Amino acid sequence: MRKKTDRPATGQRTDAEKAEIRQASGMIVIAMLAWAGLQAIGGLLEWPIRFAFLIDMLCLAALGWSGWTILKVWRAGARKGS
Repeated sequence: MRKKTDRPATGQRTDAEKAEIRQASGMIVIAMLAWAGLQAIGGLLEWPIRFAFLIDMLCLAALGWSGWTILKVWRAGARKGS
């Protein structure tokens, strides 16, 4: 039986990598739900258009961070041969 401290076999992710992927995935889901919800609320309450752009930019920032995190994990896996 493999110990938790051992490196996983080729093709498997470490616990830290799995946690990063889960965090990035959660951020994508939260950003999309928040974006859709805030856009709908803003339309109903007739917020100024600058708030729509602010919401869009915040969502894009969250998606950019998530993409960067997933790319970082993917490149780390490619370097170790998985």
